[in-house]
Amino acid sequence: MTAMTLLWVGGLNWGLVGLLDINLVTMLLGDGTMLTKIVYILVGLSTVWIIITHKKDCRICNPG
Repeated sequence: MTAMTLLWVGGLNWGLVGLLDINLVTMLLGDGTMLTKIVYILVGLSTVWIIITHKKDCRICNPG
């Protein structure tokens, strides 16, 4: 659930960057701070985790 939440945060942030040129993470945590970097790393790791575990969690890919 944590990985999925971080994936949502990352997706929403990139959507805002693309549509409105607003980076919510840097707005809230500061530009270039260690905390911002940690958030970006956690979002990336969450994405990798979701990709790896997708097949066993997906109702379409694993109907059983």
